Formats: sequence, structure tokens, C-alpha cells
Amino acid sequence: MALISVCVLLLCWSSLTSANLAPSVNEILYRVCEDVPVGEIAFRILATDPDNDPLTYSLSGVDASYFSISSEPSDGTVYVARSLDRERGPMDVSVTVRDPHQSCVGCPVELVLVIDDANDNKPIFEDASYEATISETAAIGSTLFRVLATDADTGPAAAITYRVEESVPSSGLTVFTVNSLGDVTVNGKLNYTSLSTYYRIKINAKDGGGKCYGDVTVYQSSSVFAFITILDAPDMDPLFIGAPYTKSVEENTPIGGSVLTVTAVDQDTGINDKIDYSWVEESPLFSIDENGLIAVKSAIDREVIGDTVDLTVKATERNVNINGVRATATASVRITITDMNDNSPKFYKCTDECVPTTSFSGDVKEHSLGAVPIGMTVKDADKIVETELSLDGDYKDTFTVEPAVAFSDSIVQLIVKNSEDLDYEKIQQISLKVIAVDKLNPAFRATADVTINILDINDHNPTFTNDTYYAKIPEHVDNGTTVITITAIDPDSMDQGKITYRLLPTSILGVFDVELTTGRVYVKNGALLDRESRALYSVTLQAQDSDLKPGSTVLDITITDINDHPPVPNRGTYQEVVPEGQKLENVKIEATDNDEHGTPNSELVFTIEPGPFSDDFTIDAKTGVLSSKEPLDRESIDPAQNGKIELKVKISDKGVPPLSAEVNVIINVQDINDNKPVFQRTSYRFSVKESEKGIFVGSVYATDDDQTDEFNRISFSIISGALGSFTIRSARKEPGYNGNINVDLDTELDYETQKSYNLEVEAADFGQEKANVIVEVIVVDVNDERPEFQPIVTSVNVKENSKETWPIGDFSAVDKDGNHSLVYEQVSVECRCARESVPCNWFVVERNGSVIINPEAHIDYESCDQVTVEANVVDEYTEKGENSSATPGTMVINILDMNDNHPEFMYSGSVFVLVSESASKGTSVAGVSATDRDSGANGQIDFQVSKVEFEDLNGRIKDAGMLFEAITTQQKDLFVGIIQSTQKLDTTLQGKYLVTVVAKDNGGLTNTTVLDIFIIDETYKIQLRFATPKSEVEAKESEIIKDLTFATKAAVRVVALKESASETAKATIITIMEAYFVYGNGTALQSQTLEKILSEPNNYMTLSQYGLIYVGVVDPGEPPVNTGLYVLFGAVGALIIVTAVLTTSLLCTRRNYRRKLKAANAMKSASGMSENQRGGPVVPGTNLYTMEGANPVLNLNIDATLDMGEDSDVDKVSLNSLDNSDVGTEFEKDTKPIVKIQDEDKDGPPKYIENLDAALAQRDNKMTTNPLLGDDNPIFDTTDL
Repeated sequence: MALISVCVLLLCWSSLTSANLAPSVNEILYRVCEDVPVGEIAFRILATDPDNDPLTYSLSGVDASYFSISSEPSDGTVYVARSLDRERGPMDVSVTVRDPHQSCVGCPVELVLVIDDANDNKPIFEDASYEATISETAAIGSTLFRVLATDADTGPAAAITYRVEESVPSSGLTVFTVNSLGDVTVNGKLNYTSLSTYYRIKINAKDGGGKCYGDVTVYQSSSVFAFITILDAPDMDPLFIGAPYTKSVEENTPIGGSVLTVTAVDQDTGINDKIDYSWVEESPLFSIDENGLIAVKSAIDREVIGDTVDLTVKATERNVNINGVRATATASVRITITDMNDNSPKFYKCTDECVPTTSFSGDVKEHSLGAVPIGMTVKDADKIVETELSLDGDYKDTFTVEPAVAFSDSIVQLIVKNSEDLDYEKIQQISLKVIAVDKLNPAFRATADVTINILDINDHNPTFTNDTYYAKIPEHVDNGTTVITITAIDPDSMDQGKITYRLLPTSILGVFDVELTTGRVYVKNGALLDRESRALYSVTLQAQDSDLKPGSTVLDITITDINDHPPVPNRGTYQEVVPEGQKLENVKIEATDNDEHGTPNSELVFTIEPGPFSDDFTIDAKTGVLSSKEPLDRESIDPAQNGKIELKVKISDKGVPPLSAEVNVIINVQDINDNKPVFQRTSYRFSVKESEKGIFVGSVYATDDDQTDEFNRISFSIISGALGSFTIRSARKEPGYNGNINVDLDTELDYETQKSYNLEVEAADFGQEKANVIVEVIVVDVNDERPEFQPIVTSVNVKENSKETWPIGDFSAVDKDGNHSLVYEQVSVECRCARESVPCNWFVVERNGSVIINPEAHIDYESCDQVTVEANVVDEYTEKGENSSATPGTMVINILDMNDNHPEFMYSGSVFVLVSESASKGTSVAGVSATDRDSGANGQIDFQVSKVEFEDLNGRIKDAGMLFEAITTQQKDLFVGIIQSTQKLDTTLQGKYLVTVVAKDNGGLTNTTVLDIFIIDETYKIQLRFATPKSEVEAKESEIIKDLTFATKAAVRVVALKESASETAKATIITIMEAYFVYGNGTALQSQTLEKILSEPNNYMTLSQYGLIYVGVVDPGEPPVNTGLYVLFGAVGALIIVTAVLTTSLLCTRRNYRRKLKAANAMKSASGMSENQRGGPVVPGTNLYTMEGANPVLNLNIDATLDMGEDSDVDKVSLNSLDNSDVGTEFEKDTKPIVKIQDEDKDGPPKYIENLDAALAQRDNKMTTNPLLGDDNPIFDTTDL
């Protein structure tokens, strides 16, 4: 029996040491694009096996057929087997993972598959088509209807834009438009008549595009037709058909006779209003009725009203148009009156106007031929007439009448046919009759009397009494002196008093002339009467009558002598040459006088007439000998005289009155070189433009008093200062010479290099007499330099949100040219946003270089903190070369931060805030963090606790006083507010504190958040002991926490880490880690549960590498006795002992099995919880639970009737804590569940009846409304809770 017991024990020990561990699924959430092609990888299942056995995977669930996975051992890659569709809803897929020995724990594990949207749905219009009716007068912007399309996709793929894709007719593309809301509006003018009465437009709806699996963005669209009918509106005037109108009607047509019918139509064809007709101006001859019929209204006489009648007919619509008036239109009507022969011919005398008469007269010269004007016009009022004209009377054969046949209006003339009958001496007047007969109706006739007066003509010449007449007159008598009067006679009576006279030949008229009508001959120019030249004049005197018929006689005129001849010099001019510096001597002036010699009239006297040089000379009055008083000087003579001295010598006779003559004496004084050049000015100053080759600079002027070219011709030269840049040329300018200075043809002056030159110019005559002068040449700047920007010395700062209209800075440029006009142009504006330069429009560069704020821009420091403005400068006056700057000017504008942003709380990701019930005054209980987008002092944040309230289990809230305060610290740009207690907390209270924390910046802007602070006892603090030094644990602390989190699925909060010597081995150093294990829903692990989880082989193997040796709340004491080893040594013991040991081993094995079974069922139940159960916030260490029967640690719902494989009452009591309650399924409705918990042992945690789920439910809502809330509890990191 003992041997059997030993064997059984050995078997148990062997099974325990060689047990295989099950694989586990590490991740249940996977994302899959719905457009992953069939056969491509969907996702890879993450599963592990502690034994590193090969794993096989199998899928199950309603939607498992959409995926495939290898049935052979694989890495868990899942492929798409069928096309996925996100829009069909969540997918039910579970996975089972097996190693060669067993399935995973909790298998099959339900996977959470998130199907990511791919743009695989087209927008769908609500209606299959749309119809609308609208008036053609609808205003632009009028809405016709709204189209609406929906897209089953999400995100941008569900954002729909609309557009008019096509139209019939095509003009609808511009007439209609659709906005982002789908409103179809009028975008252009409508016109029922001239455009279209109907439109069919095609509206396209297009989504925003999307992509998931591939890299190409997919766009979807669909279209719908809209049918739009245009209603006609009365907005057009009537229109006459066939206008203008013309019609003929005979005169004398009976009253009421129809003439024609006019027709007008309403251009608004959709309305077609009735038309009324009327005259614009009432007609006395014609009427018009409502149908447009025009008829004769009164008697028509063409000869009275004319050939045509012009009328204007008006068409008026019967109803008012859109403007509230009756629309009208007009048309012209011309009625032609057809003539009837109903009038006789009549005679008229026409001057300014025609007057009817039967008496006419006219004049004709005797013996003349041609037409005799009598002022006669014959008219017949009828339109088509032929009037025959004829003469009657005694002298009807002397004349003929023209025209023989007249038409409606003709001028009548008499033509002389026999001129011999017209003799004034026989008859002075003739009477005739003119007869007019209507050829078409001879009964219509008229007669007129015509009197012809015969005019006499001139046929006699004038005659003189004598054939020759004689007369005498002294020479040089006064003009107008009468020589003789002679008259002629003419027997023609018409010439009485009309005879005129003239002298012949015409050459004599310069001396004599005759009065036209009296015959008096008189002296016309007595100065020409010179006896010494001509003593006798013989002329012909001619007389003419009114017809210019001549008669003539001869007149001889004798001239008597007087003293009329002055002295005459023998030479016209006397010229003498005298060298400069010598005297003129013995020049004799001679003259003759034609008057009788020996008389006073021929005796001569010589004198020098007054003049510029008369005082320098003398002359003998009798002999005429001329001499100079002193030697002559050439330079004293006006240079214009070219060395000539002109004297006038007067020669007079002694007659009464005395006569005289003058003679010029020219004395040429020969020049010698006795003078040097002289400049007109003592110095010269000229200006000249730069950069122009050969340009004229200016002229110097010099004279030389020597008056001959031989001695006064001047040449110029530049002897210094030119630097090879100038040339000078001589040019004659009376009385001296110009020295014309030019820039050298190969030289360009540069203002920027040299601004002026001082030239020394020399003038020399041919005799090498010289003079010098200084010429200053100023170089004038030509605009040929490019402007250049000046650096901006001072920084430009602009406050954000500024809207100033004045300049915030100025570009400044300089131009070396003196004459310039600089204009600035904006090149670019770039903002530095997140350390990257992007184009922006915050500032504008004006033409004067001022930089102003763009009124349409919003300057935000938090978006961009610096702006770089580049500008170009252009010289508008540039004459040569480039007119803009070589490089653009740059202005850096610093944006100054203003306090325009509120502090913003940061969300830390912590589940909740826990405070130990032992927290005393000054204990840090929570922390918040916030940032302010403003910079500098504006971004400084100070935290304050403004209010503290306490909410009990029944939801009642009361003021709790200032139990907490905030201490502000800063970590770089993040401000942290440490919330600490101001006094010891009341541990008897059951509920939570609502702490309102205010974050305030230096500018007074604030933001608030509310912290939910719960109380926790220390019984949930768990010790983990490691057989390694503290330094090693600290080095691997993050890895330890990560593995603990992976094993427990709970958040690990380490609150203490310390070293302690082992009690069993004094030389061994162990490290104690104290921590809390908290779930996301607020529940926490107790040490017993944690021990069970970590004792699982896979977890134990992972954590044992860090030296983990103990989990619990108390010191484990001595290590447990190795029972198997003692059994081996006691195999030969007593049967009773063996039996006792065997019994004990069996009981231990059974209890260990049941414990594992309970844990497995609990885990399974936990994995099957609903989302409400998982998400319920439960605070560990309290009696606040989400449901009846929940474990205060795990908060699991386990069926109380679940068979755990053991009937022990003790075990049942223990399992009651895992019971599943129906109340838990209605979590949201369960506001006050109270459960009494039976603990497994007396040393367990105290009993609580708090409902923490209800208390924490509100906290989740507040976290939602305050997404930036930071609620890390710093006490987990620094102090003992």
C-alpha cells in the first residue's frame, strides 16, 4: 500500500512538472480596408504560446466566410476570401488558436474587426428626377429647388459637391447653377421668346474622394436630370407683321372704301394678348378699326393733299405688362394717291413765289435774236398731263413759244424768229397771246396776254471841234496843274453826258492825265517835266460814248525851262588806301553842274557832311581837296566797316533855291597785328549729360581787335584738365570766334566717377598772340544707375490681430542718379508657420514703399510668428539700362504675441484620480496640466482651486469648503497644477469630491475643469518581491510594468521601490515593489487574484527572469516544505502516515484543480461581458459596484449556478463572489444596487456597501466634456497611498 502511495505521489509530481501551457490571443482589435482585394492579406492574428509550440488557427462566426486562414501551422495571417463591405455593419468573426496539445484560453476569441471605409459608394439622389417651373422674369439668384444626394461612405468620401454637368440647350450651363447645399438657382437671364422655353439640365453629385488599401484616391459620382419649364411673362411689345406698309388709292375714292389691313402680334407667344389699333396722330382722311382695317374717312383730292400720305399706326395690348402698363408698338403706313385728270392748265408768274396771272411782259433789243424772258410758267395740277402751247396775234410769226408741249410744271419762253421785224425806229411795242390746251382733254385750256417792249441801240461816235490843240507849261510844275480842257460831242441821245476821255499813249500817263468826264488835261507828275531832258510832248486825246465808240484829237504840250539841275560829282565814289598809322593827304573831289555856266546856278561849294569821322578830316570849299588831320588807327574804326572810313562830301550850287549833291569818300585803313585775343568772359561754366559720346558741351568766345583775318583769326586748344575727354574746335562768330567744346567721340563721361572738370583753354591768333581762360565743366547725372535697397536697421514688429491702416514699416532705396522717381512693387509675402515658410497675404507693399496690413487678412501669432516681405524697386525716370533693383528688398516682420488664447487643459489618458483614505494635510491627490498658445508672459499659467463640492451616493452635492489647493509648476511649455489637500480628509464620507480647478494666464483669460477625486483604502496595495538588487529592478522597471500589464490587463501604478534583507538568508538582498493594479473601468486586483494570474506558467516564466519570488500583502515566512521529497524519504514509513499523506495529497490536488477551474470560468465570464459591463467605472477598495454579485476586485459577472466541479459549501461561499446577477444586464438603469459580500477569510478586505459605479458614471461624462483634462495622480509615483 505504501508503495502504491509513493507511486501515485510520484505520478502527480511528474504531471505537475511536465504540464503543457495553452496559447493565448494577445490582440483582438484589427483594422481592415474594405477594398482589400480577394486573396490579399487582411490582418495577422497576434497570438503567443508559452511553450513556443507551432500554432494553428481557425475562424468561426457568422462572417468567418469572408476570410481564410491556413489550417496548417502558420503565423496567423488572415486573407480576404470575399469582398468586404463596411456599410453592411459589424462583422462577427472569432478565432481559435491551438498548439499540438490544446486550444487557447477562452477560445474561440471574438475578434473586433474595424472595417475602414473605402470610397466604394456613389452619391445617391433622393429623387429620380426633378421638375420646376419658373417665370422668365425671375431674378438672378432665385432658387428653383434643392437636390439632395447621400453617400453611404464616411469622411471626405461622404462630402458631396454638386455641379451642372450638361444642359439641353447648352445655354443652360450658364443660366443655372447649383451650390454646395444642392440649391439650384438662376445664374443668368431667362427669356421665353429669344432663348428657350424649356431646359433639361444634368446635375452631377461628386463625393470628396477617398482611399484605403491603395494609394490612388477614388472619386464617385452620379447624375440626375432636372426638367425646368420657363413661363412666359408679358415683357415684350407687340410686333407688326410686314411693316412698313405701303398702299395706293385713287383720288376721289368714295368714303368708307377699304385701303389695307395692318396686323400686329404679341411677341409673348405664351400669352398672345389681344391687340387694339389706333393712329398715333389722328388722320382726317383715313380711319382704322379694332381689326387693323384702314378705310377712307373723307374726300381725297391729290392736288390738295399731295401724292402720298404718311401715317403712324399704333398697336396696343389689351392687358398690362410686367411694368403695369399696356405695351405698344408703332409702324409707318404710306398711302400713295393715284391721280385723276380733273384740272385745267394755268399760267403763273414766278419770282420768289408763283402767282397765277394772265398778263406778262418782256423786253428785247432791236434787231436781236434769242429768247425773250417773260417770267411765265404753265402748270397743270394733274400728275400726268400734256399741255400744247401756241401763239396768236399780229406778230405771232416773229416769235415761237418754247416748249411746244409742256408737262405738269414748265417755264415758258418766247424765241425771236425774225429779228428784222424788231426795229425801234418803226415800232416800240408788240402784243401777243399765249394759248395752253390740255392735250388729253382739249376742253381744259387757258390764255395769257404778253407785251414785248423793243429797246433802242447806240450807233454814233463822239467828235472834236479841232484836229490839233496846243498848250505850254513850265517844267517841274506842281502836280494837278491844268494844262488845257477839251470836250467832244455825240448826236446819240443815250450818250448825252456820258462821254469819257483818256490820253494816249498810255506811257504818257506817268506825266499827264485827263479827267474822265470833263476833258481837263492836268500835270500828273511835275517832277518828270525836265526841259533839259524833253521840251515837247505830243499826245492823243480820245473820247468814248456809252458803247465805247471812240473819237480822238492831237494835243502838243511845250515845256518851258527852270533851274532844276544839281551838281554832279565826276566819280560816284572816291576810294583811298592808307596804311594804319599814316595820314590821308591831297585827295581832290571834282563835280560838274548842267546849269548855265557863269551863273550862280553852276558855281560849286565843297563841305564835309557831319559823321563819325568828319572831325578828323578837312576839305577846301572851292577846290575840293580832302586831307586827314592825324595819322589813322584801324582799331578805332568799327570792325563792321572792315577798316573803312566813309565820309560824305556835299557839293552845292549857288542857285535859288540852291541845289546840291553828295559823294562818298571811302578811306581803307590797312591793318597791322598790334592786338592779341581777348576772351569775352574771365571764366566759363558749362554742364553736360554723362554717358553720351561726342555731345556738345559749350562754347567759349574770344575776339581780336585786329580787323583782318590775317591778324584776328583765332584758334583754340585745351592745354590742361581735359584728361583726353574733350575736344575743342574754332568756329567764326562775328566779330570773333567760338571755341566749341565737345565730349570726345570715344569717351563717355561718368557722373559717378568724376562730377566736374576744369579745362584751361588757350586762344591764339595767327601772329601767335595768346590768351587763356578756365572752363569748368559740370557733369550732369543721367538716370542710368539701378536703384538699391537700403538695409532695414530697426526691426519691424506688429501685434497679432492688428488692423491698423497706417504703414507698419517702409522700404527705402537709394539711386545714385540725381533725378529719379522710385516706385516699389511687391514680390512676395511669406509667413513662417511651424518653422516652414508658406505664402500668405498678411501685408501689402504700396507704391511708395510703405508696408501696410492687408485689411482682409487676420494676423495670428499662434499660426505664424514671422513674416518676410520681399519687394522690388523701379526707377520710373530711368533713361538708360535696367530700371529695377538687382536684388529684391527684404523686410522681416516679427509678429508680437497678444494675450488672445485661453489656457487649454491637457488630457493625460488616466482613468480616474484615486486618493488614499489616509491622505493627510499637504498630500498631493491629483494633477492637472495645461498649455497656453500665447507666448512669453501671456503664456504663463497659474492654477487655483475655485470650488470643492462633495457628492454622496444619492447624488446630493454640498459645499465641502476649500479642502484642496493647487500648486503651480512648469515643465518647459507645459504647466502642471499639483492638487493637494489642505487638511485631513474625512474617511467616513462615502462618495466623491468635485474639485473645480481654474487655469488663468497673466492676461486674465481663464479655463476651468472639474476633477472627480475618489477615496481608496490601502488594502489593495500589493507587494512584489524580487531577488535582485534595487538598481537592477529600477533599470528594468519599465519592462517589468509592461509585462505585468500584459499579464493582468490592468494599469500598474508603482508607489514604492525599496531594498530589504532576506530574513532567511541574511546575505541576500531583495527588492520590494509596492503597486496598485487598476482596470480601466475602475476595478482593482487583490493580492490573491494577482497571485493566481502570475502563477500561470506563461506569466511566471516571463516574470521569473526579473527575479520575482513573492506576491502578496504579508511576509511569506519560511518557504513551503517540499512534500514530494519527504514522501520519497518516508516510503518505508508507517501505513497510517502514508495513508494520511496520500489523503492530504489527493485533497490538495482536488482543491488546486477546482481553483484553476474557477479562475478559468471567471476569465471566460469576464471575456463575455458586455461593453457596458466592461466600461463601468468601479473604484477598488470600496463597496460601490455596478451589479449584484460582482467581485469587488474583478467586477466580473459569473453565473452563481455555474458548476465549478466542487460541492463543498466553503467553496460555494467563496464562489458567490463570482455569481452573475440579472441586475448587471441593466447597468444603465441600476442606480442603487447594494450587495453584501461574503469574504473567503477573516483577514480579507472590509465589507462595503458603496455604489461606486453610479458615482463614477458621472465622471465619464465630465471627461467627455473636458477632453483636455489631465488627471494623473502624482501620489502613485511619489508617496504611499
